[in-house]
Amino acid sequence: MLIDRFLPAAEVSSRHEAEVRAPAERVWTAARSLDLAGSPVVRALFALRSLPGIFSRKSAARQGLGCDMEGLLKSGFVILAEAPGEEIVLGLVGRFWTPNGGIIRVAPADFAAFDRPGYAVAAWNFTLHGPAAGPVRLATETRVRLTDPSSRRRFRAYWTIVGPFSGLIRREMLRTIRNAAESGRPAPGAGG
Repeated sequence: MLIDRFLPAAEVSSRHEAEVRAPAERVWTAARSLDLAGSPVVRALFALRSLPGIFSRKSAARQGLGCDMEGLLKSGFVILAEAPGEEIVLGLVGRFWTPNGGIIRVAPADFAAFDRPGYAVAAWNFTLHGPAAGPVRLATETRVRLTDPSSRRRFRAYWTIVGPFSGLIRREMLRTIRNAAESGRPAPGAGG
């Protein structure tokens, strides 16, 4: 998998998957055009995430974080690699346990070697497996590597609280993609 090139070993990982009864091309289109802004669950969880830093300018700028690819890229994610129809990998580096997230943009070429103390390095992918005509297995995996003992302690405390909600968001993503692909309609926010 492409994610292995950027984060082969993780201290924290989470994987979710779903079977989608649709052609692979339709599933991929739904995944790439996903916009979770219409999901009350995701909107509520993103709103909760922004509360600790509500008075921070950096956090206030991020309160408009979109639940689509464009919004993710504006918030600091980078596309690390993509094999169309098979896998897309996003990366994010930050201090997620702080109110404003401490996000820094790291180029794909520098991502795997990033080791500045005090940070979490996260990679997140979507993969499709199965015949072109479907059904396909759609999966998403999140991997996190911490750069030093202090960030490891802080992240683990943060993840104890946030991890279950992160999993809920991932399951909501899979459900939304599956529904869009199986119905033949574009994913919400896909512009049609």
